[in-house]
Amino acid sequence: MAGFSETDKRDLEYNISGRNIKNFMEALQVAGQLSADNVLQTLKLLEVKILNNELETPLCQKVTDLIVGYLRKMKPEGELEEMCTAVLMALGSQFPGMVITKLWDRQRVRKLPPRGLLVTVGKLSLCQDIARYIDATWEYILRILRMAKEEDDMLAICHVLYGLVVSTQKHLDPAAKHEGAMDIREEAVAIKAYQTLRVLFNRWSLKSKDKVTEQVLVVIGRLFYLIPPFKLKNQVNWLTRWLMSVISTKVTPFYISQCIFQLVDALALSGCGGINLEYQLENITDMLFNQLNEKVNNSDSHSVLNHSLAQRAFCILTKLYSDQVVFLLQKTMESKDPAKTVSALQVFVDVFQEVPQTEKLQSKVMHSVINMIQEDFEPVRKPLLNFIEMLGQHNYFALPLGDIIINYIVKLSQSDSSNEEDIRIMCFKILKMVSLPKLVTLACEPNNISVFVPLSKIASEMAVRARLLGHVPYLSSFHHRPAQFISPQKLMIHLVMLSRKPYREKEFGTSSLRLLHTLHPITSRHPVIYSNVGQLWMKAIPQMLQILDDHTEKNLNQNEWEGRLLQFSSQSLVAIDDDNWLEHLVRVVLEKISYFSDDDKEKAFLYKFFGFTLRTSRKISLVKTMLSSILQTAHKELQEREGIAVALSIVSMKHLTTVLDQLEVYSAALTDKNSSSILQLMKEHQQREWGLVCNTVYLSYSKIILESKGAIFMHLDAILALVLQHYHNCIVEKDKNLKLYYLNALTTLTSILSSQRKAFQFKFPHKLDIVNLMVELIREEPLNFISSSIRQMAMNIVTDFRNLRPLLEIEERTELLRTCFKGVLCLPPRDILCKEASSSKEAQAKLVLFKETLESLLRLMETLIIEMPTRIQYCLELLDTWLNSQKDNERERAMWCTARILGFTAKMNNFKTEIEFTRLGRLVRLLAIRCHDPVDNICFLSSQAVYNLYCILLQQKQMGRKAQGLWEEEGKHEVYSANVFYNNTFEIAKAFAEYFTQMQLTTLVLTAMEGLTDSRAKLSLAAAQLISGVMQERGRDTINVLQLLIGILENLHSKEETKEMAFQPVAVACALCEMLSGSLCQEAIQELYPRLLLAVLSHLYWVIEQNAPQKMVVYSKDGGPGSKSKPFDPTSCALEAVKLVLLAAAYDGVVSYANQHCCWDLLSCPKFYYIGIMDLTSGIVKNCEPAILHRILNLVRNLLSSFDVRRKILARTFYAQLLWHRSVAQTLGQDFLGNLIRWIKEPNLIMQEVGLRGISNLALHPGQSRSLKSLVPFLRDFLKSEVRVTVEAVKSLRNIICHGQGEDTKVVFSSISKQLWPLINDERDQVRIAATAALGHMLYRVDKFKPGSTLRKEIYTFLVPLLLSFQDNNAEVVKACGGALTKWTKVIGWSSLTQMFQHTTLSDHMQVLEETCKYLVSTCKKQFLGELLRQSFDFLKSPWPFLRAAAITFIGLTAKKINMNNIHEDDVQLLKNALESLRNDPVESIQSLVNTTLTNIDKYVKAGLVPTSKMSRLSINLFKVSGMKASEKKKRLFKTVRRERDDEDSQKNKVWNWLQTLNSLRSWRSGRVKITPLIVGDLQTTSTGSQAPNSKSPSEETEPVQKKVAPESLTVNI
Repeated sequence: MAGFSETDKRDLEYNISGRNIKNFMEALQVAGQLSADNVLQTLKLLEVKILNNELETPLCQKVTDLIVGYLRKMKPEGELEEMCTAVLMALGSQFPGMVITKLWDRQRVRKLPPRGLLVTVGKLSLCQDIARYIDATWEYILRILRMAKEEDDMLAICHVLYGLVVSTQKHLDPAAKHEGAMDIREEAVAIKAYQTLRVLFNRWSLKSKDKVTEQVLVVIGRLFYLIPPFKLKNQVNWLTRWLMSVISTKVTPFYISQCIFQLVDALALSGCGGINLEYQLENITDMLFNQLNEKVNNSDSHSVLNHSLAQRAFCILTKLYSDQVVFLLQKTMESKDPAKTVSALQVFVDVFQEVPQTEKLQSKVMHSVINMIQEDFEPVRKPLLNFIEMLGQHNYFALPLGDIIINYIVKLSQSDSSNEEDIRIMCFKILKMVSLPKLVTLACEPNNISVFVPLSKIASEMAVRARLLGHVPYLSSFHHRPAQFISPQKLMIHLVMLSRKPYREKEFGTSSLRLLHTLHPITSRHPVIYSNVGQLWMKAIPQMLQILDDHTEKNLNQNEWEGRLLQFSSQSLVAIDDDNWLEHLVRVVLEKISYFSDDDKEKAFLYKFFGFTLRTSRKISLVKTMLSSILQTAHKELQEREGIAVALSIVSMKHLTTVLDQLEVYSAALTDKNSSSILQLMKEHQQREWGLVCNTVYLSYSKIILESKGAIFMHLDAILALVLQHYHNCIVEKDKNLKLYYLNALTTLTSILSSQRKAFQFKFPHKLDIVNLMVELIREEPLNFISSSIRQMAMNIVTDFRNLRPLLEIEERTELLRTCFKGVLCLPPRDILCKEASSSKEAQAKLVLFKETLESLLRLMETLIIEMPTRIQYCLELLDTWLNSQKDNERERAMWCTARILGFTAKMNNFKTEIEFTRLGRLVRLLAIRCHDPVDNICFLSSQAVYNLYCILLQQKQMGRKAQGLWEEEGKHEVYSANVFYNNTFEIAKAFAEYFTQMQLTTLVLTAMEGLTDSRAKLSLAAAQLISGVMQERGRDTINVLQLLIGILENLHSKEETKEMAFQPVAVACALCEMLSGSLCQEAIQELYPRLLLAVLSHLYWVIEQNAPQKMVVYSKDGGPGSKSKPFDPTSCALEAVKLVLLAAAYDGVVSYANQHCCWDLLSCPKFYYIGIMDLTSGIVKNCEPAILHRILNLVRNLLSSFDVRRKILARTFYAQLLWHRSVAQTLGQDFLGNLIRWIKEPNLIMQEVGLRGISNLALHPGQSRSLKSLVPFLRDFLKSEVRVTVEAVKSLRNIICHGQGEDTKVVFSSISKQLWPLINDERDQVRIAATAALGHMLYRVDKFKPGSTLRKEIYTFLVPLLLSFQDNNAEVVKACGGALTKWTKVIGWSSLTQMFQHTTLSDHMQVLEETCKYLVSTCKKQFLGELLRQSFDFLKSPWPFLRAAAITFIGLTAKKINMNNIHEDDVQLLKNALESLRNDPVESIQSLVNTTLTNIDKYVKAGLVPTSKMSRLSINLFKVSGMKASEKKKRLFKTVRRERDDEDSQKNKVWNWLQTLNSLRSWRSGRVKITPLIVGDLQTTSTGSQAPNSKSPSEETEPVQKKVAPESLTVNI
């Protein structure tokens, strides 16, 4: 009725009360009369009435009957059924029997009672005393139990059964109070209970997860208590199987756990579970573990009760079967299923109190726990910790395996993200159960460092608690069990070490110090430690804690703090004052050192701790032993070796000699093969170990030097001796790796040594030996690659030794620098270094190494400069080789060094010691040239170096002026800068010009001129600008420089020749070009002009003989703004120097003359060089003053007989050509002619030509005619010599004739005419031209002295050669022939031809020839004409085609002009025979010309031919054979007729027969016919006729012309 309000109830009561209940009950009996709503409302009113006792008992009985009947009949459902059940429940609460009895109505036994009735009875059984109805009701339920099929029915029956069983249990409980007795005995109850159990199992299907199964499990669990134990024990097996099958239905775990618990509990009531239960124990426990594995839902009461019931069941089982359950629990704990393990742990915790604690159990439990610890499943941790806590309560931690558990707890207590906070809290709680010694030991274990703070806090709390309780928290026997607990020495070291980082984890320092402070009473009670240690700690530790409180991690000075800790430790050890205790402490430190491998700082602190500890000892044997021990510890890592060295240095403060002795003994492993442990290693590890030992030793020495405060220096030279011995007597192979080990170790020693100023007061002789060793190591390094830092370290070591005495000698310094420069500067370029690398990382490492090596070289040089500033110049000079290298990388590196050295010197600002640059010129030249280097970076570095050098000189100058009391020059130092000097050689020259001495200036020019020959235009131009700029600034010194340059040329060219061209003279020529290009002092040039000119010309001759390539550029001359520079090869450079010498001396006319006569081309050719000298000398003669000529003459006169052929040719050529000038030729005391005659007698053609030129020039001047006339026969022999000699001979004869006196001219001409005319047609053009031109001059001169007939006859012989040469295609030949013919016509008197020859050109030579032939035919006699024709026959055999053609043309034109009809047949035939010999000429044009000419001759002859009789022809032939003259009808051209030779002997005999026949005729005609000489073979017969000879001059008769005829020829002159 909860759904009704009070108003609703009153209304309902009113409505019902107004009705007739009787009528309602009657209507209710008839189904369907009332609606369901009306019934529902009425039932609600009845429930109220019944509960309020408003109905009488009879009426209640009626209502009960009606409701039950209604339920059976109408079978209502839902709310209506529930309302009926509620009414019945209300009735049962008043009258239980009234309702219960309705249940077993026997009339309805075959049908199930209504569900509402069953539910009502079940509820009544739980809340009402129904003892007297139990038997009947249970009996009825057993009957209907088999009938239930539907779930609702089964549930209703279960309600009834549950109520019956519960009610029965209550009444059977003897301790309970009951109102009435049951209507059934206990035995009957047991029977009914068992029957009910069997019916439920057999009749009801309980294989599904439903409410019925759950309710059945509830009922069955209650039934277990009603069944006798002995009988229940027998049912255990099938009950267990049934429960296992029910579990598979996934029924709610609570009901399973409750059923199992009730079963076990019921069995346990008898005090013994029985055999079956023991047999099913594993199955039961498995079911229970499964229930425990179910997740607990706190909001679900069943879920909570499920775990509780399962655990209670385990408790019961443990009491019954302790060993078996423990075994099963252990087995489950070791399961791989974390859930089962957790369950087992939870159960074990609950039942542990019930298990007897035997050793066997403890062993098993520890084993299981350890297994779980090893598995360490995260879900298991909390249950396991609970279990471990319980074990701790039972003193399990003291068991042998308890440390494993404790360590596990410590591990879980670490502040790891995987460990939850509640787990750590549990761990800390458990750790409080550990004993203090064990806890302290745990706190000091390295693996527990992360939980040191909480462990130390716990330990401190426990110690304080124990002290408060009056106990000794630190057991006096603590130190007797070092295997179990930490020793006092280890404890002290550990806590001190942890205090080193006080703010680690915020509390490391304070925790460790507080723990140490807490334990101090215990420590002071130690049998071997005095009480004053405790007093020290009581005072010192609070002070340190206060320091930590006053600072933070950021502002605490770590070094000071570590020093305080070391001081505290040292004071503690002094207070202990026990060597045995100290020895143990030292050994502990060594163990710690071996342990620490990761934290370098902690390990370094330990080494210091070792040093401070051992330093306090007064036992030398202990010190030696411990030093030997620490030296034998690991030293593979650098921090280990440094730690050893630091430790030894600290010990050395009290035991220096002992430490040094031990180091020497230890270092014996480097050199002693017999005792060294290094050789016991594998070979591949020996070098490494040798290097480590060496590094350890030298590092120790270096640290000792820092700590010894000077005492070590007394032993230092001995140490250096050992250093040398270690390398020289090395027991392993000395390769690159060993050198690196050695140098790396030695560097650590020398770097420290160099910083100790006290060391400078001592003298260390072995220093020089070490420096020499370093030089040797550098020298041994390869130059083609860089793979190690040997060079770098060796130079660093030498640098470190810079201030140690004795200092290096000059020779040693020089060798050192030279070796270092070579070892560094000669390395390959960076790109090659990178290319050789196998990876980019290796390439980068090589570049870094090379850069560091360069820096080391620079530091070395700076060191040497500081030692001896005056040697800067010599240091720089050693770089010359690389500054002038052809390799860009070497020049760049060398210039980098130069710039840095000079920059360092300039910044020293200490010029009290004068820094002399005695070779300043050379240095400036070098730097200035490099300012134009093709590599831009070198230019930049060079400008920096130049500026630095300028700053040095300027500062020196300013200091000098101040010393003299002069004012400082203002602003000058601000004019120049490195940028100004960059690529600006002129500015460099101007800046430094004032600083050069005369010698330095000369050196500058000499060195700069070498740069002029550089193949790189920029460098050549830079050298030129440098020379030019300096000469402009120092013009007054030009003459000295020029004299030096002249001397160089003279001296170099006087030496023996070499195969290769020497570039110094070429450089001198370049320097002269540059110097003479500027505005130099003309007076100086004039003074040196002759000598300078000859030197340059001699150099030119030398250059052209070297055959230098034409493209070989040795000098580039600046072309001025906007124009390109002009390149010069050696020859053109020398020629340019010659021109500039002439121009500088103001002899422009000589240059013009040379240009006009192509003199420079001749001078450039070795073959024609002397000719160029002749022409150049001619220009000098024409343009220079006589004084200059005589100065030149005086110079060359000394060289006429020089052993140098070039100089001799030059001198003689000058000498010969200078004779062109009259003043020279008339110089007194000179045997000009004698010298010239000697020269022409030499076999050298050039000497002959030069001599002839001199004679030719000498002949020009008066007074030489008589002496030269006698030379004509001698000179005539040279007309058949080489071309040039012949030409000069012709010219000499020409000048002798043209400048001769009187009749001697004709005599000389006559004597040479026969040798001269063949030269007119010489095959050599120069000879033809010279001879023809000379002939014209000679004829002109002869004509002045009226030649006679004999001379005229000789002059006639030149006509044909001149006419034929006139046909040459050479214009110069034609011109010379025209001039000669002009002079010839004037001499002969043929004035009509003079005009024609005078104006003849090359184009009209045929016309001239034709006109000449016409003139000859018309004016000359036939015999003279014949002589000319006969003379032309010789030219038909000329090797020159044009002469053969000209001769043919001459013959053809003459034949054309002459009347061939009047010419004798023999002469005609002679002409034809001469021409026919050329029919087969190799030149086709000549063949054609011959054929045409012969054809024309035949035409000319046939045109006038007259027939004759046979007799006349016979007589003619007869006369031909006999030689008798016939009657003269035709004219003869030729005086003799040359017949062709008959090769056959018969022909000769025939001729002789004819001659014998005609003998008589000869006698007959002897009176009238003149017989001419008849020559046959070698026989010559001469007869004289009656005809009178022609008139001839006497001279003609004395010089007859004779010709020798060949033996085979036959000549008949008529």
